[in-house]
Amino acid sequence: MSADTDVEVLRRQGRIVVVGASLAGLRAAETLRDQGFTGSLTMIGDEPYEPYDRPPLSKQALLGRARPEDTALPRRRDIDAEWRLGVAAAGLDRDAKLVRLANGDTVPYDRLLIATGTRARPWFHPEEAALDGVFVLRTRDDSARLHRKLAGAVSRVLVIGAGFTGSEVASACRELGLDVTVAERGPAPLVGALGGVIGAVADRLQRKKGVDLRCGISVTALEGDEVGRLRRAHLSDGSAIDVDVAVVSLGAMRNTEWLAGSGVAAGPRGIACDAGCRVFDVNGIVTDDIYAAGDVARSPHPLFDYQFLALEHWGNAVEQAEIAAHNMICAGPDRRPHLWLPMFWSSQFGVNIKSVGVPSLGDQLVVAQGALAEERFVAVYGYRGRVIAAASFDGAKWLGFYEQQIAAGAPFPPEYRTVDRRTETLHPIDPAFPDPHLPTHGATVTLTGHSPSERRVAFVPAHA
Repeated sequence: MSADTDVEVLRRQGRIVVVGASLAGLRAAETLRDQGFTGSLTMIGDEPYEPYDRPPLSKQALLGRARPEDTALPRRRDIDAEWRLGVAAAGLDRDAKLVRLANGDTVPYDRLLIATGTRARPWFHPEEAALDGVFVLRTRDDSARLHRKLAGAVSRVLVIGAGFTGSEVASACRELGLDVTVAERGPAPLVGALGGVIGAVADRLQRKKGVDLRCGISVTALEGDEVGRLRRAHLSDGSAIDVDVAVVSLGAMRNTEWLAGSGVAAGPRGIACDAGCRVFDVNGIVTDDIYAAGDVARSPHPLFDYQFLALEHWGNAVEQAEIAAHNMICAGPDRRPHLWLPMFWSSQFGVNIKSVGVPSLGDQLVVAQGALAEERFVAVYGYRGRVIAAASFDGAKWLGFYEQQIAAGAPFPPEYRTVDRRTETLHPIDPAFPDPHLPTHGATVTLTGHSPSERRVAFVPAHA
């Protein structure tokens, strides 16, 4: 039987299983049906809900402008799938082609798409994390619980971590008229994602909006009262503050633990896959029946030295899911690469922040439009003499141009002179990213190296 015949049989009567019933999983399923897949389709999700949109959970939902239960993702078409919701995947048997579920069931597959995404990193002390008033924000239920709490009698909110999500939560709380303290162990908000130069702008913005921002500070303990309600937070400078609510925003953890022992190249940094979304095994050999998409996947990109990129971006989840679905039911010559250029946006403290490319790869920066002092600008990042990224505060209209510059490998510093003459400098400066070995919060693009597996090999030369 030829490979083309195998693909046709798969398209007509194959079994495709999608683990992860969120944005990437849904868009992949819709693409499979759009492209003529008529076999069986099973959607597995650990939450009891069909796919919903997550960005509104830290914005409109906290402000009461949208209910968490009203954030269901719009459907492009009916996918005619069997939904296995409220039960997590617990293991993978590659030899038998079975997904094991937490309830003991098994689900067979001919092709498997892993789109398990991420979860919020919990507070490090379980007893303190269980206090009434301690929250994370990732799921629909998280948002609903936090909104109910903020709508009550709350005197002060502590946000632990000033990455994008933490900053958005702090912004929503200030808009609700609540007193907010933000504790960030890095030198500024957003520093891990955009660097210290831009982080200083975010720092000023938060303070102007009334946030009690404490940078270079960690929360060392959360203290409860005699009935288990949060009452106080202890900080690394020896101080303590009285708080009713603490929102833990320490970044995301990729949901790969269920793949332990499966032979798939999966670890804390994600699941390694090729540019066609095919997953590698632990020996660096690409599989042909297992694919990955969305926040959990990491794949090489030619614009960034072929390093593996792990992206926590809405647009990437959609694009990668569509590529993965296409490739799952195509013969080799018809497969397409996933070469999406990272893009991200955040709305906080009345400012729209957007980025394109990988700012954290940048070793130089120029402010090409606007002025940092006015909190309205476009900053362009360079890496080894070419444009690698751009970030804007209320300057999104320019980012399409910089997207083209990045894709074309345009030289850095920029050669054109269409910059706003009010800008502080046309000369490159250090973007001031922190030491990558030191923890910071909130990066949405992570360069994870060149190796397709988590193994490390040391070469020891033989003695003469």
